[in-house]
Amino acid sequence: MSQVATANAEPIGITNLPNQRYKIVSKEGATFTVMLAGESGLGKTTFINTLFQTLLIPHQDNRNRFSKPIKKTVEISIVRAELEEKNFKLRLNVIDTPGFGDNVNNKNAWQPIVEFIDEQHSSYMKQESQPTRTGAKDLRVHACLYFIRPTGHTLKPLDIEAMKRIGTRANLIPVIAKADTLTPNEMLEFKKRIRAIIEAQNIRIYSPPIETDDQAAAEHAKQLIESMPFAVIGSEEEFEVDGKMVKGRRYPWGFVEVENDQHCDFRKLRSLLLRTNMLDLILSTREIHYETYRGLKMNGEVGSESPSKDSKRKSVDKFVDNPEFIEEEKRLKRYFAEQLRNEDQRFKQWKQNIHTEKNRLNHDLANLQGDMKRLEEEVTSLKQEKGYE
Repeated sequence: MSQVATANAEPIGITNLPNQRYKIVSKEGATFTVMLAGESGLGKTTFINTLFQTLLIPHQDNRNRFSKPIKKTVEISIVRAELEEKNFKLRLNVIDTPGFGDNVNNKNAWQPIVEFIDEQHSSYMKQESQPTRTGAKDLRVHACLYFIRPTGHTLKPLDIEAMKRIGTRANLIPVIAKADTLTPNEMLEFKKRIRAIIEAQNIRIYSPPIETDDQAAAEHAKQLIESMPFAVIGSEEEFEVDGKMVKGRRYPWGFVEVENDQHCDFRKLRSLLLRTNMLDLILSTREIHYETYRGLKMNGEVGSESPSKDSKRKSVDKFVDNPEFIEEEKRLKRYFAEQLRNEDQRFKQWKQNIHTEKNRLNHDLANLQGDMKRLEEEVTSLKQEKGYE
């Protein structure tokens, strides 16, 4: 009797917890922060606008770029937006890094990016330690898209060093920009070279987890891993192809579709960022990168704030070893060395001018003496002819 009653009993309801969780998440929405890193002119702005199908970042007017002053340092630009899809709101933060890799000397150009990522971890940690934690601002970087120039050869030393630094602090996703500038075979070889360098240099890049209990999801994750680094094409223009409007680029030799897997990896990267792995990017940022920073901070290995002699010495060393001040010192040394060379060159030129003038005067004097001697000889000859002597 009890077994029958148990079999026919109504479920206690714990299986409804995922539905409750879904309602809470739907109501609260989510916050997602994407950082764009890479040299100028690689289509970062176009890509992010294509990804979210809206004008998030306006394009810069480059018509008068040659008359504008050169940016000496990397800037940090933050664009905030709120996107809504099927009553779900996403608070999006896009971190752009204009000026990265644009100078002739790009030594330590990655430092402002790394400092920004660390500062966001530090800021969130301080907010967590406050008595009131409501309304905390979270700008921790969940995904950093590092755009690589499609040279077809190899990575630049700046790319390697920057990716090394960023990969230990955020979910690094390498992206090959402007994939339509390389042939399919060239792109495959370029990807192989980049993967070999990433492995040889121990660069940490984000790898989506493979779910063993879901064969389809596991296969999709393997495809994403095999496609890294993602080769993408960005375009905000739509063209009519076979009776439907698609985004892409039109060339004299044909048409390139943004969302065609045979043309680029845009759909795969969008799936990784938004459709299948956004939650994992957020959780890995919180559980891996933030916790790593928090552990180092608590152990005093990152910027100790105690007013001890050691900390003061560290702060002084940090001030002295700051690349910005080192570069300024080198710039002043170069300036004074250039001034010294200019003065030395002016002195040498002045000395050469005096020597030239001396030679000219000596030559004129020699000519005058020759003329005088010749005239004296003529006078003597005339006297002899006239019988004066």
